[in-house]
Amino acid sequence: MVYRRTHQVVKRLAARRSAILAAARDAAAEGGMAAVQIAPVAVRANVAAGTVYRYFPSKAELISELIAEVSRDGLAAIRRAADAAPGPSSALAAAVTTVAVQVLSQRKLAWGILAEPVDVDVSVSRLASRREISGEIAARIDAAVRAGHLPAQDTALAATALLGALHESLVGPLAPENLDDPAKLRDAVQTVTLLALRAVGVMDARARGLVVQAVLPAKALVGA
Repeated sequence: MVYRRTHQVVKRLAARRSAILAAARDAAAEGGMAAVQIAPVAVRANVAAGTVYRYFPSKAELISELIAEVSRDGLAAIRRAADAAPGPSSALAAAVTTVAVQVLSQRKLAWGILAEPVDVDVSVSRLASRREISGEIAARIDAAVRAGHLPAQDTALAATALLGALHESLVGPLAPENLDDPAKLRDAVQTVTLLALRAVGVMDARARGLVVQAVLPAKALVGA
């Protein structure tokens, strides 16, 4: 007789997997990817280390899935913000603002996902994460171009350039270190959003208006 998992069993297994990923995410947010180790994550998730290995056979798989999950959540947030905007230019501003807020609200986690050196190979998941976010920004630029709000351009290249600028300026080695104050964080988000809009061809006055109108989730910036 073939054993079939009941709905409750499947639900319990999914909850345990989610708890392990949540523990890994908390560890990365506090100490970067170096803090994502099987034993400490197991303690955080209140499970045995062997249970972690049952769901994620190696640390590389755990970190790769963590990167994928954070990216999925980030992409969903970008789409929600952009879709709620009144037009394509506003949607682009909302998308860029959301990326900036995500990076600044958890800088250690963001750097861990982007480029922090780790002792396992997670390059595939990192590249996939960047491609997904860049692709979404490119789609928003393309929509604004088709609406006549922006000049014709290589939208994929423009999106990649914008994403690189956001990451380098907000979380890279050259990023400012004095962003503990929510007001300074807000200024930083608005500054890079304005830069991004100007870069793709939004006129200055219009760009400033879009930045002011963009919904900035201040709650996410508190305690970053």
